[in-house]
Amino acid sequence: MHNDHFSRHAQQVLTVAHGRDPSSDPSIARSWLRCLEDYHLDPAQTIAPTVLEHGRLLESRERLQQVLHIAGSEMNSLHQQLSGAGHAVLLTDARGVILNCVTAPSERKIFERAGLWLGADWSEACEGTNGIGTCLVERQSLTIHRDEHFRGRHTGLTCSASPVFDPHGELLAVLDVSSAREAVSRQSQFHTMALVNLSAKMIESCYFLRHFENHWLLRFHLQAESVGLFSEGLLAFDGEGRICAVNQSALNLLGQLRGGLLGQPVEAFFDCSLDQLLGRASANATASWPLRTRDGRPLFAALRGQPRSVPAPIMAKPAPPQLSGICLGDPALQNDFRKALRVFERDVPLLINGETGSGKEAFAKAVHHASQRANKAFVALNCAAIPESLIESELFGYRGGSFTGALKDGMRGKLQQADGGTLFLDEIGDMPLALQTRLLRVLEDRLVVPIGGEPQAVNVRIISATHRNLHERVRDGSFREDLYYRLNGLEIGLPALRERSDKSQLLDFLLGEEAGDQSISVEPEAREALLAFAWPGNVRQLRTVLRTLVALSDDGRIELLDLPAMVQCPPVQHASESLLDNAERQTLLTALEQRHWHMTYTAQALGISRNTLYRKLRKYNIKRCAAVPS
Repeated sequence: MHNDHFSRHAQQVLTVAHGRDPSSDPSIARSWLRCLEDYHLDPAQTIAPTVLEHGRLLESRERLQQVLHIAGSEMNSLHQQLSGAGHAVLLTDARGVILNCVTAPSERKIFERAGLWLGADWSEACEGTNGIGTCLVERQSLTIHRDEHFRGRHTGLTCSASPVFDPHGELLAVLDVSSAREAVSRQSQFHTMALVNLSAKMIESCYFLRHFENHWLLRFHLQAESVGLFSEGLLAFDGEGRICAVNQSALNLLGQLRGGLLGQPVEAFFDCSLDQLLGRASANATASWPLRTRDGRPLFAALRGQPRSVPAPIMAKPAPPQLSGICLGDPALQNDFRKALRVFERDVPLLINGETGSGKEAFAKAVHHASQRANKAFVALNCAAIPESLIESELFGYRGGSFTGALKDGMRGKLQQADGGTLFLDEIGDMPLALQTRLLRVLEDRLVVPIGGEPQAVNVRIISATHRNLHERVRDGSFREDLYYRLNGLEIGLPALRERSDKSQLLDFLLGEEAGDQSISVEPEAREALLAFAWPGNVRQLRTVLRTLVALSDDGRIELLDLPAMVQCPPVQHASESLLDNAERQTLLTALEQRHWHMTYTAQALGISRNTLYRKLRKYNIKRCAAVPS
């Protein structure tokens, strides 16, 4: 059957590629012709994809380290928006090599059988017509649906890919969503393609903003409310006013070619002097103002940077960092944050426990930025997102030449990058046992040993996070007990979004962050539905929904009918859910009574933190007995 399918597909390829089927998509026909005449590929051949060796893969990831960090959360959000099941979200470099993959753990083997391996080369020259490789050649977003793939072995896939360009217009990466489901129609990919495009533009903009964070950055658009959105023009210039980089939206808005802008004075294109422009700058660039081009076209702009009219203080001490990026309206959360900061300043490790998407990294960053280490590095490593074969190199680094394909100068690991600052180990419960032993030694000796290298002293503070029950993992032997107690100086249990008392304040906070300078109001019915929804994906899911609502809002209002169907009409709670609630309440009462309402012992017995125990008591309205120890 497979051979017959491959033969029929090969015949179809030959027919279309040589122009004998005028109804075919021209871009597919062009790609098939390239595969036959330029790459000399056989559509019926079933060889496995080419996979980079370990050292070269590390080198590729190191080159795109900043992009991988930016794209990580966007890829997770995209996977959630696509309802997860049946999809793999991939990021490749400009050669088509897969550097990161987000998919459900239970489906990883399915996509690996399809050839979607970490390190696999999906360029057109290797794998023929496919979403990643053809996107690289065409330099535009596209969908390759099942039989449109060149190789017969790939016709079970549907792939939607979008290019990610760097600030100089060079291809930086490709973001791709692949599905192996048979029921996927080409029409259904319109929604997927739109989401992939939006995510790719978000990655592009974030990379541009971070890449030029030490430059003056002009953000502009035709509409004031669009300044701060992914469609805005971005233009970076140096202290002398010379243009260093622009994105494609800026070129479109100014009607210029990239070569005609780079190196030119910024005032040559806008109807104001450099001093006037710099006088409108602000550190956050949240408010836009009218700006005309030299040929009189009206725009709205915001300029990021320190106003030239305000001299910098001489020998001034750095101002204390302001708490940002997190909402702490929940009194229990405020109290947890104060405790976390106090012990962190005394070099006590923090362990943050909470459901996926509840804001563990945001909490850790807020602690770092409020501490005395705020001006040092905050380095994050997701132990679950990096394959086991790469995590040792990522964490400890390696000496040049220590293995085949290693970088000549070696690579500094996350522990060395965080020297003097904070290392955030997300999903610590998924760290392999062998690395747990090495990490424990680092924490005790304050020395890190790169692969093939010599011991090096490090001064780093550790914040760990997990959504798993580490007590259970210690009991089943998958997590070292001594490491658990070494990391758990203070355990903080972050509440799920449905349990937070500051949901209304958090909604406004997230909406403000996503809207930027755009004025967005939420109608009462819509607000009520947003606050009533259970949000299984927690803060991350709410942020993603708000981002989409802001992007789709034409009149600055969010109404009930604008919300996703699942939020408008949440599923009715089934009787089984009520039974589960009753069972959990009874379990809590039994555990409390057996331990005479001693909260610490009860929490330990249940494998949860004291904070989580208190929240569950409030949830089920369980009153604590008087005159009992805590």
